[in-house]
Amino acid sequence: MGAPVDDVLDVRDISVSRGEVPVVHEVSLGVAPGTVTVLLGANGAGKTTLLDGIAGLAPAASGTVTLAGATLTGLPTYRRAQAGLGYAEQARTVFRTLTLEQNLLVSGDGDPAMVYDIFPELDRRRTLPAANLSGGEQQMLVIGRALIAGPKVVLIDEMSLGLAPVVVRRLMGSVRELAERGIGVLLVEQFANLALEIGTRAYVLRKGRVVFDGPCEELRGAEDRLHEFYFGAVTDDGLAQAAGTEGGSS
Repeated sequence: MGAPVDDVLDVRDISVSRGEVPVVHEVSLGVAPGTVTVLLGANGAGKTTLLDGIAGLAPAASGTVTLAGATLTGLPTYRRAQAGLGYAEQARTVFRTLTLEQNLLVSGDGDPAMVYDIFPELDRRRTLPAANLSGGEQQMLVIGRALIAGPKVVLIDEMSLGLAPVVVRRLMGSVRELAERGIGVLLVEQFANLALEIGTRAYVLRKGRVVFDGPCEELRGAEDRLHEFYFGAVTDDGLAQAAGTEGGSS
């Protein structure tokens, strides 16, 4: 086995609130280059809030975010993007009256060729208004916008929402390809088993705290164990803080 690869994204003891409500509590995680790190948890566990905190969309009350050795803590979202942090948000928002390619180009400097290489479906529809794309194509476009500037790490939040299983598997293959190209991926996903198939490392959040940090292979096919991490009082090596913690946003 080769030497471990240092994390390109290093999040240390980050706490994030929504308004006045604490949601994420002292979470630490890492994403290595060329790997998929999976972030799991039930609805309301704080997954989206954590990604927003990493991306600078929600202010962190404490903790640090470092990307390739550069401190991102306190920087606005656009500066984090310039430093190499891409974010494909859950909302699947596109500029509906702009063409597919215009949607890519307004997201920043970059060459759409890499996006079209990963998503050839988009190459064939580059001149269509984004409103005319299918749900799956719109999701590819959202991920493509996060890739246009050549990020070191991309955060992807619930890309499968509302999509057919065949489309979800297609997107999972694309996420795997991103990792093969050397990009670190932090993936939040409701289809846990599909995400664990392509992931290397997994974290599980419960009520805004990490209750599992380990290899994906430990959770693959372990539905009962995942259910305990999501909802139950877990005592896995002292990682869980299940009882008495505050609730939060997804």
